[in-house]
This record gives sequence, structure tokens and C-alpha cells, in this order.
Amino acid sequence: MKLLRRLKLWARKLKTEVYALYLAYKDPRVPWYARVFTAIVVGYAFSPIDLIPDPIPVLGYLGDIILVPLGIALAVRMIPPHVLTECREKARTLEDKPVNKIAAVVVVAIWVFLAGLAVFLTYRAL
Repeated sequence: MKLLRRLKLWARKLKTEVYALYLAYKDPRVPWYARVFTAIVVGYAFSPIDLIPDPIPVLGYLGDIILVPLGIALAVRMIPPHVLTECREKARTLEDKPVNKIAAVVVVAIWVFLAGLAVFLTYRAL
């Protein structure tokens, strides 16, 4: 039971941190390279579609367990501390989580491209 409680707390903190990054990437005081990287991390985290679908054993949760926290850690290091502190405070008070539809479209486009490539290579091999 303690493990489950700790995991829920960690997930809640992670969600708040991603929303703080969402707010930070819009802030003009954040350097351009940090804004670009943060936009990618936030877009992936808020995307309703994963790059690697969850039903795929082991690899499906790789993005959720490793890639998102790693991306968050790197983005946090790029953002000025005073900006991040302000954004974290705002994130704690707001409850609505944005859904990034553009990221979902990009992920779907990647899957369609890969499926088309697989069909093309299969057709060419036969």
C-alpha cells in the first residue's frame, strides 16, 4: 500500500511539473533553445497518443517511465530558476491540463509513415 501511495504522489508531482513547464515555455524570459526543448517534452507528455503504444510489452511504458521524466529533468535545468518557481506556483493552483492535439497529429503521422514504409518494403521484397 505504501508503494502505491508513493507512486500516486510521484505521478501527481510529475503532472504538476509538466504543467509548470508548459507555463514556462510560454514565458519570454526563457531562452529560445529551452523553449523549443520544453515544447517538445510538454507536447509529448500531454499528447493523447504515445509514440510507442502502451500495449507493446515493456517498450510501451518506456516513454512514460523513462523518456518523460528524463525530458522534464533536462528542461528544468535549462529554464531560469526564478521563472520555474513562478510557473510551479501557478501550476499548483490550476487544475486543467491542456491536451496537445498537434503532438497527437505528429505521432499519428509518424505511425502512418512507418506503416507505409513497411508496406512499401514488403511489396518491394516480394
